[in-house]
Amino acid sequence: MSIKPKLGPFDLTMIVVGLVIGMGIFRTPVSVARETGTPQLFYMVWVLGGLVTLCGALTYAEIGSRFPVAGGFYKVLSVGFHPAYSFMINWTLVISNAASIAAVCIVGAEYIGPVILPGSMQHEGGRKTIAITAVIVLYIINMLGIRMSASWQNVLTVFKMTLVLLLCLAAFSSHVAPPAVAAVSVAEHSWAYIFGAALVPVFFTYGGYQQTINFGSDVRDPSKNMPRSILLGIGIILLLYLTVNYAYVKVIGFEQLKTTEALAARMAEAFFGEYGFKVTSVLLFLSVLGYANVNLMSNPRMYYAMAEDGVLPGVFRRVNSKTQVQEVALTTFALLIVGMLYFLSNFDNIIQYVMLFDSIGLASAAATIFVLRKKTAHLDGTGIYKMKFYPVVPAIFITVYLFVTVNIFIKDLNQALGGMFWFVAGLPIYFFMRYAVRRRN
Repeated sequence: MSIKPKLGPFDLTMIVVGLVIGMGIFRTPVSVARETGTPQLFYMVWVLGGLVTLCGALTYAEIGSRFPVAGGFYKVLSVGFHPAYSFMINWTLVISNAASIAAVCIVGAEYIGPVILPGSMQHEGGRKTIAITAVIVLYIINMLGIRMSASWQNVLTVFKMTLVLLLCLAAFSSHVAPPAVAAVSVAEHSWAYIFGAALVPVFFTYGGYQQTINFGSDVRDPSKNMPRSILLGIGIILLLYLTVNYAYVKVIGFEQLKTTEALAARMAEAFFGEYGFKVTSVLLFLSVLGYANVNLMSNPRMYYAMAEDGVLPGVFRRVNSKTQVQEVALTTFALLIVGMLYFLSNFDNIIQYVMLFDSIGLASAAATIFVLRKKTAHLDGTGIYKMKFYPVVPAIFITVYLFVTVNIFIKDLNQALGGMFWFVAGLPIYFFMRYAVRRRN
């Protein structure tokens, strides 16, 4: 059965915006401010990240248009490289997705902690307790067969956009941050190091657009609407992100920004007092729960697809006939999240892991465009989307993401090597699973 194109440019623009705007913008500016050290470099990194993101989005738009299949990265990397390498990438994405949820839960705990925890528990251990408890509660709910999360997604997307817009309004207010008592000292580093380190949280915040790879055959007149929607979507995001970061610096102050927790709530507190801080904290925490809940429902489906292809044990395909829950897959994924929270409870450490896996995976998937251009040359002129300035656009994206990968190794070699251990471990697991499945058959 072929997919009928039903999405217009507005639909795809909203998809792009909805995929990108998450919880990162409410936390990562703190890390970016610490790494850059000056407001000028701070803004430059956000602009650079937006331009590189646009290069990636256009690359993935053409990949999705040339190879519109279910399975996303798994199928594309199999065709572009080899099924073994595809498994290694997707195996690490299992860990990366768990780490992403862990990072978001840490953000939620930073917001709700000052509201519900006593002063003696206002520390990392207290935030860790909140985050782990939230995951356990969501796990129990999902084991009972939760069905409401899917219907919340459009509402949550609109809510997040509205929240960002409200924060942007602060940029046009008369409120100005008091002068810093003393500047936070920043160690001297090269420009390459500063940009590389700062781009890690920036790309974490801009991430999500790569899922446009799944909409190539769903868009009407993709040769026109795909690039227009992506350009407009990334343009909206870049404008929102730059405006809200300007508002952060104006209202909170750049030096204070480096050490501020619960960023959005602190902004609300500046206008509405303690009441605004508490309301914003609760709403943001609920938004975090919605994000985590949706991922707890969706990620086990990826395990299902991998088990269906014979590269994970068949038990990961097992579905409870009454609740329609993949109990083994859901339990495994929840344990991964809790493990990430337990061992990597620091937000910055978590996103280092996430971006290590994502940078390798995103650069690899983007590189498949060079293979697909040759394998699907017969599709040229049939209405599919072809990016302009090829191969410069994908080359810029791949180069910058590999630069970020190298910088992660420079910044924390032991942690990066630990992450690469899991990546390399995917290869023997792939061959073992293939052997086991073939022997059973």
